[in-house]
Amino acid sequence: MTKFVMYKEDGDKGDGHHETAAPKTVASFVADPVSVRPWYWLKRFLLLLVIAPFALLFLYKLPFVHPVSTLMIKDLVTLKGYERQWVPLEDIAPVLVNSVMMSEDGQFCSHYGIDWNQLKLVLGSDGEPSRGASTIPMQTVKNLFLWNGRSYVRKALEFPLAQAASLILSKRRMMEIYLNIVEWGDGIYGVEAAAQHYFKRPASKLTARQAAYLAVTLPNPILRDASKPSRGMVRISRIIERRAQNSGTYVGCVQ
Repeated sequence: MTKFVMYKEDGDKGDGHHETAAPKTVASFVADPVSVRPWYWLKRFLLLLVIAPFALLFLYKLPFVHPVSTLMIKDLVTLKGYERQWVPLEDIAPVLVNSVMMSEDGQFCSHYGIDWNQLKLVLGSDGEPSRGASTIPMQTVKNLFLWNGRSYVRKALEFPLAQAASLILSKRRMMEIYLNIVEWGDGIYGVEAAAQHYFKRPASKLTARQAAYLAVTLPNPILRDASKPSRGMVRISRIIERRAQNSGTYVGCVQ
């Protein structure tokens, strides 16, 4: 900090000598240039990163807002491009919604972001969370705000974000966003693009078997092809198809 001090001079004493007396008035001007401290801006940047997802969740409540995922942004930045056509939930075949719910998160309608019972089972089996404990809200916030790959840091961030998303968004809006941003193949995002790519038909016209194939593709959409299912995919899809047909009250929150 630089400090400038100015003194006011008294007049001549009358004997020809000009004397500067003790200052009766002192005017101080303080120059305090803004100091650029890296940690100062880093703290504010980190604070913005924390606040931004919660603010965006409120924005995503609006039905005319069509969110994009971090993977979609990456594809744009790398000039790869992607396929995605947003469709409202009412224009998606109910059997697809039911199949995805029964495959990915059977308790979607009854929990608030985290399926604690399933999480306890998974932790008790191998000691760390896996996709088996990952709910649709957790996958939605991961796709919207985080990154792929298994990581304790990412999981720790998913938990509060999933709970916040469940409080801010309705179940129908959550499912609508998820089905429109989830990756269904290399550069293929959302159920409409997936239905057109794999079956040459809109998402509203998917059959029960096609819906089941798409549902079992989700754990690994890069390696699994819904239009060319492996023997294992066919076996699992039959189970999912039966569960979707008998889902009943399990899917009532999105009806």
